[in-house]
Amino acid sequence: MGPVDAIDLSRVKRVLVVKLRHHGDVLLSTPVLTVLKNHGSNIEIDALVYADTAAMLEGNPAISRVFVIDRSWKSRAALAQVSEEWRLLRLLRQRGYDLLIHLSEHPRGAWLSRALGCACSVAPGYAQRSKFWRNSFTHRFSLPKNAGRHMVEWNLDALRRIGIQAEAHEKKLVLVAGEQGQAEAVKWLEECGIEAGAFVHLHPASRWSFKCWPEARNAALIDALALRGERLVLTAAPDARELDYVSRIVSLCKSKPANLAGKLSLKGLAALTAKAKLFIGVDSAPMHMACAMGTPVVALFGPSGEREWGPWSATKRVVTSVSHPCRPCGIDGCGGGKISDCLVTLPEDRVLRAVSELLDR
Repeated sequence: MGPVDAIDLSRVKRVLVVKLRHHGDVLLSTPVLTVLKNHGSNIEIDALVYADTAAMLEGNPAISRVFVIDRSWKSRAALAQVSEEWRLLRLLRQRGYDLLIHLSEHPRGAWLSRALGCACSVAPGYAQRSKFWRNSFTHRFSLPKNAGRHMVEWNLDALRRIGIQAEAHEKKLVLVAGEQGQAEAVKWLEECGIEAGAFVHLHPASRWSFKCWPEARNAALIDALALRGERLVLTAAPDARELDYVSRIVSLCKSKPANLAGKLSLKGLAALTAKAKLFIGVDSAPMHMACAMGTPVVALFGPSGEREWGPWSATKRVVTSVSHPCRPCGIDGCGGGKISDCLVTLPEDRVLRAVSELLDR
């Protein structure tokens, strides 16, 4: 039985789903798009995301159009910024949305709900939000009182609130690598002399350094896997800090892993991880991408919670510290110092054991 104020999807022709957060957050919202499309085959679904995260949705079969907000607009002159905002609002108004689904705490959702005049709109029911926020939406979904709900389910709660229940098979993450991404991955694997399905993909970096495992431990894991005959491919974002971090790892290795750090687009990274026999990484967007591509995952978690952000995959292992009952604390390193003891002390043999369990299946 759904809520008494469930919406009638037969009266909905066009939906706007808003997710203004990071890459992994956008990817974890893709089941919402799938469920909407499956329950209303004639519905057109548009998405509004930050420009740098749009690749996560491009090619998604459930989506009609992807609209973007460029974070750089804030750095422009006031008139230029207003011009961009007004242009976007005009485009969204022209689409004539019947339903808006806002999947974050971003205040823009409340303004859009009012400016677009949607008959129905749903957003998180944050208790401390203003009356303006509360009155901006026709429906607000309840938030869990504990911290144990995975973000995929959290996103789907927006649909449950309006009477749409997801089946288990509809909850898969969707990421389309596309022809260009496939060509990228094939090119780099050929240059490295590595066959598809014959390598382990290690993405040790994160935009947040407090989520990363120490360089020496990464190098020890790489060498241990090389000793058992595995080919390793390392990747990272084209960010100076991440590239330097991976370079330090490689410099500590006795073996010679293939280093593709900074050389792949997001689509190329997706295609590459789809060709790997196993993905190893920390709490980061590439870990979620590996889940979407159906690659077995070993994920290392420190301060962040695996119950909310863990790999959304049937074939996975999550490795955490057993000697730090304070985790997950959600703090950016112990004391806010950007270094997490629960990761620094996580021994490589525990990670290797998890890797072996999946490789030996």
